[in-house]
Amino acid sequence: MTTRHLIDPEIAPVLDLLPELDLRPETLPTIRAGMASPVDYPGPVAVPRIRAVPGRDGAPDVPLHIFNADPARPGRPAILHIHGGGMILGTADMASRSIGPLAEAMGFVAASVEYRLAPETPFPGPQEDCYAALEWLVAQADSLGIDPQHIVVMGESAGGGLAAALAQMARDRGDIALAGQILIYPMLDHRTGGPDCRWRSRSAGEFVWTPTSNQFGWNALRGDYSCDDVRRGWFSPALADDLSGLPSTYLSVGALDLFIDEDLDYVRRLAGAGVPVECHVYPGAIHGFDMMATARVTQQAQRDLTAAIRRLLNLS
Repeated sequence: MTTRHLIDPEIAPVLDLLPELDLRPETLPTIRAGMASPVDYPGPVAVPRIRAVPGRDGAPDVPLHIFNADPARPGRPAILHIHGGGMILGTADMASRSIGPLAEAMGFVAASVEYRLAPETPFPGPQEDCYAALEWLVAQADSLGIDPQHIVVMGESAGGGLAAALAQMARDRGDIALAGQILIYPMLDHRTGGPDCRWRSRSAGEFVWTPTSNQFGWNALRGDYSCDDVRRGWFSPALADDLSGLPSTYLSVGALDLFIDEDLDYVRRLAGAGVPVECHVYPGAIHGFDMMATARVTQQAQRDLTAAIRRLLNLS
């Protein structure tokens, strides 16, 4: 059985842009190199300032790509962005074509984290890199023109999973209060696609990011972590026992995305824990569907996201 006939025809060309990945240890360097190659991009591109943020507990410095910062315009809200790539791929430079232009157009500050990738850096390295970036944004709020009480974390795919983990870390450590979390088809549950998977949907995850790819990414991140301590929600956010006290949440996902079930389950649990949550499911949409900017469903998703950013950042 194939689900191709369920894909929105305006989105289907994404399959040519994002073919199924042959993820193996020996192919990973080649895939990373291919993603780093320059490509033509028809939309606006923002140019970041890149700062080296001190890593936590002796870890290497964390590069942070900063957009639209200006101490002469103090008290503005900010988004800490975390790029996607299955925990094993991607760079912060991707933000130059996504959150960077939005920050400039809408008037907020944005920063994207160049976190270390797995398997070279397993859990909790990537999560702690993101936390180091968050701590630095708060500490440098005046020099960046940021209101430290209005910082939202945001990410797509693996970045959405890391953003959810970061929100749990901030709550658990109790030293930073986030204004919100924006989770775009987030990667939340390390069991999805594996022997302990709780979901057996026949219409989700056939294309782009498959169960096999998902297990490769999660296993790379896990390393030798046994998921048997209080940090398990920081590793795989779906494992958290308690979701109360998390910030207001926006989550969106495609109906054909591998993550549809785990994402909707997370939304239900957030709502049940008293967290304000807004959720959108896009019909005929696969993982990464928003790369097809001309599709009407992508344009609707962009409008929904822009409205959520305005609401969570309290922009006029």
